[in-house]
Amino acid sequence: MRRLLFAANWKMHLPPHEAREYVKVFLLRYRTRPDREVWFFPPAVSLEPVAHAVRDRSDLRAGAQNIHWESKGAFTGELSPAMASHAGARATLVGHSERRHLFGETDAETSRKVMAALKAELTPVLCVGETLEEREAGQTLAVVTRQLEAALAGLDGETLGKLVVAYEPVWAIGTGRNATPQDAAQVHAAIRRWLQSGTRKAKLTRVLYGGSVNLKNIAELLAEPELDGVLVGGASLDPEGWATLAQTGAA
Repeated sequence: MRRLLFAANWKMHLPPHEAREYVKVFLLRYRTRPDREVWFFPPAVSLEPVAHAVRDRSDLRAGAQNIHWESKGAFTGELSPAMASHAGARATLVGHSERRHLFGETDAETSRKVMAALKAELTPVLCVGETLEEREAGQTLAVVTRQLEAALAGLDGETLGKLVVAYEPVWAIGTGRNATPQDAAQVHAAIRRWLQSGTRKAKLTRVLYGGSVNLKNIAELLAEPELDGVLVGGASLDPEGWATLAQTGAA
C-alpha cells in the first residue's frame, strides 16, 4: 500500500522564529493518521528548527527545497546533500517548476540532483509538469515523459520505489488555476505507466499533484485513485489550515 503524502512547500516564507511557532500550532491541531505522512519543505534557514520539532514523529518529515549535486566546493549560495542531511532533512524537492523556469534548472541538472539525493539517503521528490503553451499544443505527456526519462533513466524499480514524483502543471502554480481531478488523474496514470514499463516495474512510487491545491478542491482531488497525495504551496503557510487540509480524505 502507498501511504498518502501531504507535502508543504513553504517557498521563501517563514523564517526560523515563525517556523518554530508554526510547527507548535500544527502539532496541536493535527491528529495522527496511520494512512498518511506530512512532509515540510521550509527555506534553508528554517530547515533545522523544523526538523528538530518533528524528529520524534515517524509520520512527519522535514526536507530541503533544493540541493546541489556536488558534496562541497565553490558554489556560493548552494546547499550540499550532506549539509541538508546534517540539518535534519530526510527528503528534498528536485526540479520544482520555479527552479526550472525562474532559475534555469535543466533536465540534466535534475538528474544529477536525484542521484546526489539518493546517494545521501535523501528521498527525492521529483517535480514534473508542462507550461500552458505546451499544454495547449497537446504536448503534456511528451514533456512529462521527457522529464522523467532525463531524471530517472537507468534506475531500477526498487530504487524508483524510494522516491516520489510530483506532477505540477506550471500554469497552475500559484495562479489559482488547477487541473481538474480528471486531468490530473490522466497525467498521473501516464506517469505510473512509465514507472511500471519495461524492466522498471516500480509500483510503490508515490505520485503527487501540485498546483493551487486548497481546502476547496482537496477532497475532490484525493477522490481520484491515481493521486497518492499533494504538494502544496500557498495553502500550507497557515498551520491550522494545513492541519485541516492534511487530515482530509478517507483511509
